[in-house]
This record gives sequence, C-alpha cells and structure tokens, in this order.
Amino acid sequence: MKLFTTKQIAGLDKYTIENEPVADIDLMERASLQISQWLTRHISTKRKLVFFAGPGNNGGDALAVARLMADQGFICEVFLAGLGRELSSSPAINRHRLELQQKVKINVLNSIIGFPDIKETDLVIDGLFGLGLTRPLDGLPSEIVRKINSIKSFHREKQCPDWQIRVISIDIPSGLMGENNSGNIPENIIQADVTLTFQFPKISFLFAENEKYVGRWEVLPIGLHHKGISQTQTNFYFVEKEDIKHIIQKRSRFGHKGNYGHALLISGSFGKMGAAVLASKACLRAGAGLLTTHVPHLGYQVIQTAVPEAMASVDQHDYFFTEIPNLSPYSAIGVGPGIGVKSNTKQALLELIIKSNVPIVIDADALNILADNKTWIEKLPENSVLTPHPGEFKRLAGESSNSWENIKKQLEFSTKHHVFVVLKGAFTSVSTPGGSLFFNSTGNPGMATAGSGDVLTGIILGLLAQGIPPEKAAMAGVYLHGLAGDLAINQISGFSLLAGDITDFIGQAFLSLNPGPEK
Repeated sequence: MKLFTTKQIAGLDKYTIENEPVADIDLMERASLQISQWLTRHISTKRKLVFFAGPGNNGGDALAVARLMADQGFICEVFLAGLGRELSSSPAINRHRLELQQKVKINVLNSIIGFPDIKETDLVIDGLFGLGLTRPLDGLPSEIVRKINSIKSFHREKQCPDWQIRVISIDIPSGLMGENNSGNIPENIIQADVTLTFQFPKISFLFAENEKYVGRWEVLPIGLHHKGISQTQTNFYFVEKEDIKHIIQKRSRFGHKGNYGHALLISGSFGKMGAAVLASKACLRAGAGLLTTHVPHLGYQVIQTAVPEAMASVDQHDYFFTEIPNLSPYSAIGVGPGIGVKSNTKQALLELIIKSNVPIVIDADALNILADNKTWIEKLPENSVLTPHPGEFKRLAGESSNSWENIKKQLEFSTKHHVFVVLKGAFTSVSTPGGSLFFNSTGNPGMATAGSGDVLTGIILGLLAQGIPPEKAAMAGVYLHGLAGDLAINQISGFSLLAGDITDFIGQAFLSLNPGPEK
C-alpha cells in the first residue's frame, strides 16, 4: 500500500472530486457513512455520543456522522468550536442537514466555560481538526483538547466491553500532524483510544511517540480514485500480505537443496551460543538449502547438537570469531549475533567485509563494531542488509529528536552507503538505496524479547541465500518474522513469548502465504 503525505492526500481528494466525478459533499458523506457503520458495529446504543466539531472538513465529517448515528437510534449531542467564523461549503451543508433532522442538539462552544459535563459512559467523537493543520493548536481549540484529554478512567461494565473506548478521532487526532510533529505541543493533541482514518494510515501513526495520541487505528476505505493513487509518486509504503505473496515462489517438484542456496552464518561466542542456535534454525526454516554456521571452538558441540541440520565451521579460537572460512561456496553471508566485540573479532569482521563478494546481513555486535569504525561502512558490499534496533542505529547514524527525523536519517544512510537498513521496532521500516521506505504491518509487543532479532537475521539470510534480491528478502523477512510472532501469540501469551517460539511458527507463516510444490 502506498503511503502519502497530507498534501498528497488533499490532492487525491481533489483528483477524486474532479475525475470520478463526485461532489465534495458526497465524498464527505461517503467517509461519514464508513465511520457510522464502524460505530454501529462496535459501540453500544446505551452510550451517548458527544461530538466536537471544528470549522473545516473534519468538523463537517463529525456533523454528518452525528446525523447518521441519530438515525440509528443513538443519543447524540454536538459542540461546535466557536472560532469567530461561520461554517462554509460542505460543513455548512451538513450543519443545515443536521438542523433539519431535528434529532441532535447543536451547541456553539465559544468559551471553555461552556464545556459539557462528560459522563462516564459517554463516548467523545473528535472532529475538531483534520489533515489541514500546519501549526500547533492554541487558544480555545487547545483548551478543548486539554479538557477532553483530562477525562479519567471509569468503571467498565462487563456487559459493555466497548466502554473502555472513551475517545474516537475521525481521520487523525486533532492537533496531530501527518508527518513531522517536532514543533508540536504534546498537551494540545487529542489522546484518542481509537482513530478511524480514511483510505491510508497517516505516516505519523507509525511513530512510537504518537501511539498515545492515535491509540488503535483502523483504515476505512472511501473510494479515492485508483488512477490518482497509481499516478501519485511516493517514497513511503505499508507492506501487506499481497506485497509478499509474489516474493515467496512455489518450489519445483524437481528442486533439491543445491537449488536453494548455501548460507554462511558467523555467530556465537562464549556465553552467547544461543544467538547462533536461534539464527541458524531461523535461516533453515526460511528455506536455505544449506547452512554452514561458523562458531568458536567451544560452540562446535552446541551447534551440532542443537541444529543438526546445519554444518559447522570451527574457528581456531576457543571463545570468539577470529578468522573467516573460505567464502567461495556461499550465496549469502550473515554475521553478528552473539559474536562479541573483541579486537581480534573486529579484525576478522573487517577481513570478511573486504573479501566478501555477496551481500552480507549485518546484525548485533557486528553493527556495534561498525559504529566504532565508521570508515568500514564504505567497504561493505553493495546491497548488504543492516538490521539495527534503535539504539544500534543511533550509534551508526547519530541522534534524532523524533521518528520523522530518524527515518530521514535512515533513508540518507541507505542512499549514501548503497545498503538496505532494517530499523527494528513496531512497524519495522526497511530503507533502500533507491530512497524508498517500507513500513511492516505484522508483529506484536510480545516479540520484544531476547533473541527475536537473531531470528530475523536468520530469516533474511535464508531468503537471500535462495537468490531473492536484497530488497525483497528484507521486506519478506521482516513480514514473515512478524507474522510468525502473530501466529505464535494466538497460542502463547505475549508476556511469555520466546524467540524460539517465533522460529517454531515460521513454517505456519509461509503456509499462510500459500506456497507449495508445483503440481
């Protein structure tokens, strides 16, 4: 799925109006109908709906939703923010329609003194400001937002579990901007429990610091023109199942292990052999035909016992990675999980980087070594894949004050060094040397556990070994990793999920994409 900036989305609205063609008021009605249908499915009619509407199209949506919900038997009340100007265009039409309906009380809120008494069971619908916002809220709108945010928790009746939802925002929480919020005022942004957004998730929804404003979000289709979407260029994408299915090819009935690549994994050290085991199992589960795991001497029995399907390459050193094997047999190389940062390990990593003629997956301690020796980054084979968590990326690329700045650094790093960067976290992002950024849609908080990153390294390595191009291997690896975690959490509590559980469900993740032998 393409992701767009707020300016581009406004352009798509305009394109749809002109080329479908559809009147602005009818496009607003289409969007409002999607909101009302969601509310009807999820919210009890026992709850009063309290709407806060601003002067623009977001307020027009709120007015239309209030009318539609009143027709469904909900008790609704509207509070219009009095900002010294009359509604115009479609919002004005929707106010007139609401007045003609005569089912909803409309109040004009000219001062915070008139703010309503919100009951424990009331549901607030936020329609104050939408995507057109270009500066932080101030004045009366900011006061309204702060009052809404001050609503405290309340007794949740067992028969009405939807009552835990106190605030729902239409399209985007009022006060939040669609991309960069570095100059925003946090206290002046609605803290929604649910955001019902139109057509696409907004880029700022995918940033950790905005979770407390956006809450849980759902995308509702409103039929923006498909040609306008296809013609509008973007560097941002949201990866979903359909994007991955074509990457994972069905295997030939006559295929054999030699057809699916030979991976080399350099992993493990004294006290950290678990990383080698986790990454090795994941690599093989991801479909590599052959795997050789290079381990220090103490790791030989560990890897041969825990992963009998892998071959072992044994380092001369008892405890650490200090030398590279002959690289000629390997179609892909992974390095980093659990290798440590000893001086002789650093020199061995430099030798690996210089001598490798295939892309390398670089993770964990290998990334920390690179961060301390940044001139080595230029020596990396083109199209290598780096898989840092936020702390490792900070050491590689420097501090960022917010996520928008961070993904710009991520893109700059990829384009400058001709590598792919997999920045791990919720909605893990994959940046490409060509300047594109792909946000992942799978995964869950239970995966925030030791060894999860080692499993991801193994999956990406296994896909690369099979000849899948690095961009697709990184995207598919991240997606499958998250999907395996999602499948695991259906049977295991998120509190109890282990990295090994993710590996155990990689096969189910592949199965859900429907690959299989040729018939």
